Amino acid sequence: MRARPLNKKFWTPGVFVMLVFMIAGAISIIARFTGGIGYVTNLSNARPWGLWVGVDVATGVALAAGGFTTAALAHILGKHLYEPITRPALLTAVLGYTFVVLGLLVDIGRSWAIWKPMVNWNTNSVLFEVAMCVMVYLNVLYIEFFPIIAEQFKGRVNLPGLLSALNGLVDMILKIGDAILDKIMWIFIILGVVLSCMHQSSLGSLMLVAPTKLHPLWYTPILPLLFLTSAFAVGYPMVVVETTIATSSFKLDAEMNILTPLTRVTIFLLGIYLLLKIGDMVVRGTYVYLFDGNYQTNSFVIELLFGVIMPWVMLLFERVRHSRTGIFTAASLIVGGVALNRINVFIVGYQPPLSENVYFPAPGELMVTLGLIATLMFIYRFAVTYLPVLQAPKEVST
Repeated sequence: MRARPLNKKFWTPGVFVMLVFMIAGAISIIARFTGGIGYVTNLSNARPWGLWVGVDVATGVALAAGGFTTAALAHILGKHLYEPITRPALLTAVLGYTFVVLGLLVDIGRSWAIWKPMVNWNTNSVLFEVAMCVMVYLNVLYIEFFPIIAEQFKGRVNLPGLLSALNGLVDMILKIGDAILDKIMWIFIILGVVLSCMHQSSLGSLMLVAPTKLHPLWYTPILPLLFLTSAFAVGYPMVVVETTIATSSFKLDAEMNILTPLTRVTIFLLGIYLLLKIGDMVVRGTYVYLFDGNYQTNSFVIELLFGVIMPWVMLLFERVRHSRTGIFTAASLIVGGVALNRINVFIVGYQPPLSENVYFPAPGELMVTLGLIATLMFIYRFAVTYLPVLQAPKEVST
């Protein structure tokens, strides 16, 4: 067993469904750039951030945390047992952060000016730190992914037509780049972990400027710490979800010998997040809002109960940790809980006092988000089919 291209049938009914959502998303994006952002969204001056920030950016960044948490575990802490899941986790992170940037391009009013933070530094801005960290980390992810591409194509470059004259040059670049990165990759792995910790927490810091707009159940001085610890807590469950879906889809080994020990780490990390979450609520006395019975408090209860407490209790039982269905269910609840947390902070819990209208995404916003998610899944399937990402027996390749 080693990482291999699966070389299985690519065009399946599921892929065609993805293609439909991709086309619908592309049409909505064209409408956004031709008719303006107000043409396809329900955003306003009172609600300038909506679905694209809450899901495409904040949730996307959180769920891509498996890349840096797995790299830290396998390469920095030396737990080489987890090496087989580092490549799919890295691929998920590469795609996740790529589509975070694409989501930002669609969301910001002047998308052609997205490069300006690189030259106009506002060092007092938390958003500046997020922008720079995400930009640098995305390039670090591409560098970390380069050896996978080099492994597949070096010595086998065969460009078509007139481009065939470049075969030797491309092959030389692949070999030299792979050899150099093999010696200095540790730098990028450490840099990736540091950058991730910085912008994961800074996303929480963004909402500290809105004490009168964010509901007290979510507004807290330790919001950056909660964002960081929840990213750590969701990293490994996201790997479990992604690995389980991929191995089930391609009929590969379930890798329970790796995923079961990984869930033990999750118990500790999720426990820290749960302790901080409940402790903050008790210290600040915000538990009194739990009895209001409105949609905001109900959403908080669902987030805490089903997204944190229930999966944490489930993982305490050894029978669950050794069950493929059990750990997938618990991991899915954790992933859903962190996703709901980001949606709650940026959308549900955000209610400007001078705005009487409750925000709900327009169909165009939903189509853009679903289109981006479908595109991410489409590229993931393409990558694992033709690149050595997943662990597979030799007979799978053709």
